[in-house]
Amino acid sequence: METREGFVGAQSSAQADSGSSEEDAASEAHSTTSECPSPLSTTAEDSLGGDAVDEQSQQEDLEEKLKDYVDCLTDKSAKTRQGALDSLRLALASHLLPDFLLERCLTLADALEKCLKKGKGEEQALAAAVLGLLCIQLGPGPKGEELFRSLQPLLVSVLSDSTASPAARLHCASALGLGCYVAAADIQDLLSCLACLEGVFSRHCGTGGSAPASVPASSHGLLCAALQAWALLLTICPSTHISHILDRQLPRLPQLLASESVNLRITAGETIALLFELARDLEEDFIYEDMEALCSALRTLATDSNKYRAKADRRRQRSTFRAVLHFIEGGECEEEKIRFGLEVLYVDSWARHRIYTAFKEVLGSGLHHHLQNNELLRDVFGLGPVLVLDASALKACKISRFEKHLYNAAAFKARTKARSRTRDKRADIL
Repeated sequence: METREGFVGAQSSAQADSGSSEEDAASEAHSTTSECPSPLSTTAEDSLGGDAVDEQSQQEDLEEKLKDYVDCLTDKSAKTRQGALDSLRLALASHLLPDFLLERCLTLADALEKCLKKGKGEEQALAAAVLGLLCIQLGPGPKGEELFRSLQPLLVSVLSDSTASPAARLHCASALGLGCYVAAADIQDLLSCLACLEGVFSRHCGTGGSAPASVPASSHGLLCAALQAWALLLTICPSTHISHILDRQLPRLPQLLASESVNLRITAGETIALLFELARDLEEDFIYEDMEALCSALRTLATDSNKYRAKADRRRQRSTFRAVLHFIEGGECEEEKIRFGLEVLYVDSWARHRIYTAFKEVLGSGLHHHLQNNELLRDVFGLGPVLVLDASALKACKISRFEKHLYNAAAFKARTKARSRTRDKRADIL
C-alpha cells in the first residue's frame, strides 16, 4: 500500500526547516489511518505490458474506489473524512482522471467547502492539497475556474486566520497560488491573490530603514509557502503591475536572507533572482541601487561553511546561491534538463524553475506521468500534443532490470575508484 510521505514531500522545501512546532503540525496532516478503502497501488506503468482489457478493468477498479472516497468525504467521522482526502490526494497525483472528476465537480466542491469551513487543521490541510490537485486535473476550463472561484474565499480565510493550524495555512497558501495560476481568468482574482500572499510575508520584512520583525520558527514553513505561491503568480502577472511590485518588494526581500531557516533563505534568494529576471525583461539595462550589498550577502551564503548548519543544508544553500549570484551578476541562468519517458524538459529561466518546482511539490512522484499525459502541463511547458505510443514502442524504450543492474554496478565501481583517488594522500602530493 502506498505511504503518505507524498503529503509532506509536497511541501518539503517549505516545512523541513520550520521548527519543532511546525513539524508537529505538518506531521499531523499525514498520520491518520483511513477507514476508507486503501488507494490503488497500481500505477499507469504497471499496465504497460497488459492488454486493453486489463487497462480497462484497472480503470474501473480505480473509479469504484474513488467513488468510495468521495462518499466518505461527507462521513460524520473526521478520521474517515481525513482518510478519504488523503486517498484522493494520492490518486489525483498519480492518475489523470478529468472525465470522472467533471461528473462530480459540484459534489467535490461542496465536500471540500465543508472540510475547509468546519474541519480542523489536518482536515483543512488535506482539503487544500486536494483542491490544488483538482485544479491541475480540470485545467483552465469553465469547471476548473468555477471550482477555484467558489473556494478561493475559504482559502483566503484560513490563510489569514492567525489562530488556524500552521499546516492548514501553509497548504491553503500553496493551493491559493496554484489554483489561481491554473484557473483564475480574471486579472482582479490574480491581483487579489497576490495581495493576500504578499501580506503573509511582508510583515516580516522591514519598511524603509526599520528592522524586520522576527520570524518565529513555527512560521518559517508558512512564509516559504506564501513566498513560493506569490512568486509563481508573478510569472503570469501583467508587466504593467510588475514594475510596482519590484519597487515595493525588491528592496525588502533581501532581509529574509538573514533568516534562521535555510529553506526561507533559499526561497528568498530564488525569488530575488526571479524579480531580477522580470525586471530585466521590462528593462534590459535594469540597475538595482543596492547591488553591492545584495551581492555581498549572496556571496556570503554561496560560500557559507558554518559547522553549526547541517552538512546537507550547507551544500543545498551554497549550490542555490551560487546559481543566484551567477545570474544576478552575469545575467545567465543555469539550465536544468529533466528527462521523462522519451521526452526532455529544459528549465532555463527562474520563472520556469518556479513553475516546475510548484508542480513537482504537489504531484511528487506522479509528475512525470502528468508531464506525459496532462494537457495543462504540456501546454504550460510547451511540450506539444501528448505523444501516442503503442505498448511495443514503450517496451523497446524500457531498460531491463539486468541492464540497470550492470549500469549501476559499473557506475558504483567508477565512483568508488574516483573517491579512493581523492582520499589518497598521495593525490595531494601530485
